[in-house]
Amino acid sequence: MARLEQAVVRTGGRAIEMNTVLKNTYMLLALTLLFSGAVAGLSMVMNMPYLGIIPTLIGYFALLFLTQKFRNSAWGLLLVFMFTGFMGMTLGPILNLYVNNLANGAQTVMLALGGTGVIFVGLSAYALITRKNFGFLGGMLFVGILVAFVAGLAALLFNIPALSLAVSAMFVLLMSGLILWQTSAIIHGGETNYIMATVTLYITIYNLFTSLLHLLGIFGDE
Repeated sequence: MARLEQAVVRTGGRAIEMNTVLKNTYMLLALTLLFSGAVAGLSMVMNMPYLGIIPTLIGYFALLFLTQKFRNSAWGLLLVFMFTGFMGMTLGPILNLYVNNLANGAQTVMLALGGTGVIFVGLSAYALITRKNFGFLGGMLFVGILVAFVAGLAALLFNIPALSLAVSAMFVLLMSGLILWQTSAIIHGGETNYIMATVTLYITIYNLFTSLLHLLGIFGDE
């Protein structure tokens, strides 16, 4: 009887911890998306120039490293907003490129935004409702993202439009899988730090949006 009571207590404790991480993650994710969107809008209004691939990657990895390093302290929260704000700043010039230079640029941006929202909400809901464990996707996603990242750099450096299109399609699939994996990790106790869970989900949304934006622009003959 005592062992049964202990098991019930442990199960209840894990459920409470999971619900807390899930609630904090989605709350922080909503705040960071709003903040990142506001920074992107400000960047568009100020017509800020694109930083370039090297400064963007340096800023991305440096802030990501610092966020992970301080994920268990109050500094982690500040760094999350610094990271998402920086990403929003890099997004502004990209959005201006579409809005100001394409005939249906604003419509393309809104379609990409709507598609991102539908995919994220749909996959998150699926993982939450079914409670399936998608932990087996971790290794495949890591390798896939690494390959797509290298291929994306090659497409950019050597100006290969077909490869760039393929990379965007790959990222849509990979980010969809990452949403399932990260949500599943929270549910099943594989991720107990809501700051890192937020960062992962933010990155999936950012990459999903920019990849859909690229694909829609291409298929719209733009």
